[in-house]
Parts: sequence; C-alpha cells; structure tokens
Amino acid sequence: MEKATSEKASPFSTEPIGKLIAKFAIPCVISLLVNSLYNIVDQIFIGWGVGYIGNGATNVVFPITIIALALSLMIGDGGAAYLSLKLGEGDTEKARRGGGNAIVMVTGVSIVLAAVFLIFIDPILTLFGATDALRPYALEYGTVIGIGLPFMMIPAALNSMIRADGGPKYAMLSMALGAVINTIFDPVFIFVFHMGVRGAAIATVMGQVASFIFSVAYLPRFKTVRFNAAAFRLNGRTCGNILSFGISSFITQFAITIVMALTNNLLASYGANSVYGSEIPLTATGIVMKVDQILISILVGIAVGIQPIIGYNYGARNFMRVKKSLDIALAASEIIAVIAFLIFQFAPMSVVSLFGSEEGLYNEFAVLAFRIFLLFCPLTGFQTVIAVYLQAIGKPIKSAILSLSRQIIFFVPAALILPMFLGVTGVLWTGPVADGLAFILSVAFLVYERKQLKEIESHEKVQTV
Repeated sequence: MEKATSEKASPFSTEPIGKLIAKFAIPCVISLLVNSLYNIVDQIFIGWGVGYIGNGATNVVFPITIIALALSLMIGDGGAAYLSLKLGEGDTEKARRGGGNAIVMVTGVSIVLAAVFLIFIDPILTLFGATDALRPYALEYGTVIGIGLPFMMIPAALNSMIRADGGPKYAMLSMALGAVINTIFDPVFIFVFHMGVRGAAIATVMGQVASFIFSVAYLPRFKTVRFNAAAFRLNGRTCGNILSFGISSFITQFAITIVMALTNNLLASYGANSVYGSEIPLTATGIVMKVDQILISILVGIAVGIQPIIGYNYGARNFMRVKKSLDIALAASEIIAVIAFLIFQFAPMSVVSLFGSEEGLYNEFAVLAFRIFLLFCPLTGFQTVIAVYLQAIGKPIKSAILSLSRQIIFFVPAALILPMFLGVTGVLWTGPVADGLAFILSVAFLVYERKQLKEIESHEKVQTV
C-alpha cells in the first residue's frame, strides 16, 4: 500500500476557506449550470421554432437524461468523495484504484443504458407521460438523445473527479465547450435546415461529444494520482464504497425522474378535466421544473464545490475547517435561493416569455406554476448543502434519506392526495409541501451531526493531552 511520505501540506488544509471554496465552487456551479442549460437552450429554440408542442415533447424525454445524469453522478461524485477521503488519509493507492474503477463503471453503465432506452423507447415515453400529440416529436428527439447518452454520462462523471483532483477550471471548460457548440448549432439546425426537434437533439449530442473528448484528455494529467492498468481492474469492495458514497447524488437526480413521470401523468389527467387541457399544464410545468433545475444546479454546484474540501479535512481531522466550509456554503446557497424566489414570485413572465410567444391560458398556467410550485424554493438550498455535506463526511445513508425525503417520501404522497381536492393546481402545491417538510428534516440532521462532530473533536483533544 502506498502512503504519503512527505509532510507537504495540501491546499485543502492550508488555503483560506473562502478563497478555496470560490476556487472550487464557482467552476463547479458553472459546469453544472452549463449541463442544465443544454435542455433549456433546446427548449428556447424549439419554443420559437416548433412551438409549445415541441417543448412538451422534450419534457417527455427529459426524465431519461435525468436518469443518465443520476447514474453518472452516483459514480462520479462517489469516486470523487472516495478519492478525496483516501487522499486526506494519505492512502494514494486506494485513491488511484477508486478513480480508475469509477471510470470503468460509468463507461459500462452508459452503454447499457443507451441500449435499453433505444430498444424500449416507445413504452418508456408512454411511462413519462407522452400523449398522442407529443409522441412523434418525442420519438424524433429521444432517438438522437439516446444515441448520445454515453457522451453525456462519461464526462459528467469524469468532471466530478477532475474537480476532486484540483482541476475545477478544466471541468468547467469541458462543460462550457459543449454548451457553446450546442448553442451555435441549435438555431442553425432548427431555423436554417428546418430539422425541428431532431436538429436540436443533434446539436446537443455534438456538444456532448466535444465535452467527452476534452474530459478524457485530462486522464493522463491527473496530479494527485497516476493511473495504471491495475487501477482499471474492477474491485468489488472499491466499487461498493464508490456507489455508497455517491448514492445520495443518484437519489437526488433519479428522484427527479420519478417526480417528473408522476407529475406529467397527473397533469395530463387532471388537466384534461380543466380549462387548460392536457398539453398546457404538462408543457408549462415542465418548463418550471427545468428552470428549477438551473437553481438546483447552482445550489448543488456550491455544495459539490465544498465536497473535496470537507472530505479531505474530515479525513485529516481538521474539523474547524469542515465546519467553516459548511457555514459558508449554507450562507451562499441561501442568498442564491432567495434571489431566485424573488424572480419567480414577482417577475415570472420574464422567464416564461423566453420559451416562445404564447398567450392566454398557457401564460396564465405558467405564471401560476412558477408562483406555487417554487413557493418554498429558498428552503431548497439548505437541504441540498446538508445532503452533500453528509455524503462528503462518509454518511451516505443519512445523505440518501435526506435526498429521498424531498423528492419521494414527501412529494409522492402529496402529489397523489392534493389533486383529489384541488384539481390540476393541487399538483403544483406538492412542491412547497415537500420543500417545507424536507427542510425540517435537514435541520434535524444538521443539529445531530454538529453535536456528533463536537463530541469527536472533544474526544480527540483528550487523547492528545
């Protein structure tokens, strides 16, 4: 086993916390934000070039991209957390093996997922709420997106480990490159070549391929570990640790898929019995969820940005730096969430109008969806940071429970019950109900973990006396 032999201090243990968080969190926020903007950019151009039916089709396909992201982040964030903890403990060999195993796992999983989706695309789209009007567009868009899934998943996982290696700017540039290519070719394929939703999907995959090439090129440049053939031989225990560390990231993302599938079907069902019909609630709420994903990406970016800092210092037993990192991340996430809340509540049409020129009932429901569904979004930042904090200190089960609480435990029962009394708007009220209850649980977890950390700190001080 290779252990660190020098006393050369890591920047994770020496640099000022604020400067260190800015160095890691800002590029991480940009990377995840860019990843979310792939779908947003598609929706904007499709909204103007095809109409809200085209946007409804992309909303039906969106859950499969969330599943892909969930799997890649489980492996990538798990690999990054494992890498950071082992480096903090000075065990370079295990850190190297963790990184290599994560790369092999995400490659295999991405190929299998793409094959399954393309083979069963029609029933999968039905599961995600495709109506007869949306299905032809969803098949066009989804087939191309399915082919590109490996090129989306591999760089998403690699970028988590690149950030843990101390290369947050490189990870950011990788995602930015793909977004720029997507943004350039979206209008070309839609408005010049009149390829509709298929053109938007092709532009998306072109950007993903560029990010894939850029990310893979980093592998020989890893600074903290040097990969060898042995690192890429799968080890059951190592893979298990990676997946357990990353399970919270998986649940956070995968739960969005369950939420979207359930929400889409409920909106179509209850919407059909309202003045809005099926397609308007489904499309408008899909846009609200994707805009919410932008906010979530920023909040997760802040949280994941502190993950290697907290993971390293927790492993090195520098608990004061752990607590300070968490406090700064919580403050930053709440400021961002409150700003988003003000926009959603007082200027929702400024967001709605980006996605095409619609009017009447569509705009009415879209504004309603923003104001109700995202009513408690300021609470989301707190819960997001605490979930990633628990993941970083090696408490994956608690992290998973917290992530699961908002998206499944609280959301699903509310989504099934509230529409029975409130109709289609009852689906919207599930958002604030779930956010409020998850916030209460996250506060309880934080209070308990703070107490535990204080006890560990006191015990270690006694041992050193």
